[in-house]
Amino acid sequence: MEKKTFQSRNDIPLKDRWATEDLYSSDELWEQELAHMVAQGKEMASYAGKLGQDAKTLLSYMKLLEDIQVRSAQLSNYAQRKGDEDTRVAAYQAMGSKFSAAFVELNASTSFETPELMAIPEETLERYYAEEPELERFRRFIGDQRRLKDHVLSPAEEKLLASAGNVTRLASDAYGMLQNADMTYPDAIDSEGNAHKLTGGTFVPLEMSPDRALRRDAHEKLYGTLAAYKNTSAALLFGQVKQLKFMADARHYGSALEASLSRTNVPTSVYHNLIEAVHQNMDKMHRYVRLRKKLLGVDELHFYDVYTNLVNGVDRYISIEEAKQTVYAAMAPLGEEYQAILKHGFENRWIDVYENPGKRGGAYSSGARVHPYVLLNHSGTLKSQFTLAHEMGHALHSYFSNRTQKPLDSHYVIFVAEVASTCNEALLMEYLLNKTTDKRERAFLINHFLEQFKGTLYRQTMFAEFELKMGELVQSGVPLTAAKLCEEYRKLNELYFGPDMVVDDEISMEWARIPHFYYNYYVFQYATGYSAAIALSQKILKEGKPAVEKYLEFLSGGRSKPPVELLKGAGVDMSSPEPVNQALELFGKLLDEMEQLAEEL
Repeated sequence: MEKKTFQSRNDIPLKDRWATEDLYSSDELWEQELAHMVAQGKEMASYAGKLGQDAKTLLSYMKLLEDIQVRSAQLSNYAQRKGDEDTRVAAYQAMGSKFSAAFVELNASTSFETPELMAIPEETLERYYAEEPELERFRRFIGDQRRLKDHVLSPAEEKLLASAGNVTRLASDAYGMLQNADMTYPDAIDSEGNAHKLTGGTFVPLEMSPDRALRRDAHEKLYGTLAAYKNTSAALLFGQVKQLKFMADARHYGSALEASLSRTNVPTSVYHNLIEAVHQNMDKMHRYVRLRKKLLGVDELHFYDVYTNLVNGVDRYISIEEAKQTVYAAMAPLGEEYQAILKHGFENRWIDVYENPGKRGGAYSSGARVHPYVLLNHSGTLKSQFTLAHEMGHALHSYFSNRTQKPLDSHYVIFVAEVASTCNEALLMEYLLNKTTDKRERAFLINHFLEQFKGTLYRQTMFAEFELKMGELVQSGVPLTAAKLCEEYRKLNELYFGPDMVVDDEISMEWARIPHFYYNYYVFQYATGYSAAIALSQKILKEGKPAVEKYLEFLSGGRSKPPVELLKGAGVDMSSPEPVNQALELFGKLLDEMEQLAEEL
């Protein structure tokens, strides 16, 4: 079967487009709900100075807060999903801006909330819980607010910072528009002179091509285009890092890293331990680079050689229908309930499947309360099949959490966000490896598994180290010019890929195409999450039902407990570097088998 291509969004079958009407049946209804949210915001503002007045008033406010958070999340979901369908549609970009402005105003008008919750004496608060038992449903939320007491400012200062929300998002918003709406790339030309459309979504599939001339041309043209905008991209990234520093300083944190991790109750030692553990296992990454160079039979290994398959004649087009069937079967170890929910999502338009002109690139899952939404740009590769498993892992994590937890406790923190998605990938890989009896196919799959380690554990840790370095430079007063960013990024590529990789000048611009650098110290959690997921998947496969029950409890936990505690309940201790070391030990064993298979093929 050939890859499906579509000239417009309307050409895509309805079953392969997500059901935004499950959020709102029309744009007009969205506008009405936005007006309702604005009115609720004014009602919330009337509670200023009253939260510590008595138990009844506090309960009334918390109920209103819960309601408005549910409403605002749904409004945001609709605006973002519609906007991502085609980033060129001005009406939906305006809708997103309209919601953002209203939400910033809402935050500003309720900026008194945290300081007033902080000011209630502990004994008074306990009395309120006794007087109004319904307040117990908000104990976790109130306690989490009070945990950050040392970093909460006066009501006036909080209102000022909240009002700055539109300004602090400008760099991220502008970067998104530059990458997804404004920036275009020349066609990539293969060895026979044929043109291939180059976009953010097609870049990696082109880099997987066996045609080295095509890979090189796509590589040079994408990074060449990025280089033409390097000063603009550097200014945007500098603005992002500076605003993080400003907010951290304003709240009396020692660094932007500390401020970011404090929000999710994760110690900064976890971040630094990850980088240290990966550095101690860098020999395995360098060994993989040497193996890739050997199997490709090239005199020099370049960065346009890092995605192409090491085993040829095995990869094939995988339709979305086949990918769904395979992912469903691979999730059997998680039990019938998990599979039933997965199937429901496949059949009820949770997923936006194919690329169309103007559509946001990449893939993600958004956990709306009506049901999750998954964005794909399915290209029919094995990687696309794993992306489906990955994003549906996110989706079911959100589904279980939303189903089990109260609204204010349902949204799991980013530290655990990548665990369920990567656990799905690990289970899919085990399923595929157990099915095959062909050595060439097995080598193909193991190489994909090795690529997951390389791309998720090593590469995301490299991104995390780059993000840490940017923060440290800005903290010390060094401006993030394009030249400085390229210099630091090149050094890290040399460190992580080792002496057998030619570090081309083009790769120094890769920082400009990584949207996660605008996510506030997010990327390290891909690596920690991957390590936790490997441990959990092994437990599920070896222990069966007891491990599955603990895992489903984890998926249902939301933010009811600190994230490290949630993972401990599932059997993984991320306060220790041991899960990272265990994952990289498995990476080493896979390298052993891949080297042996390479000799036998």
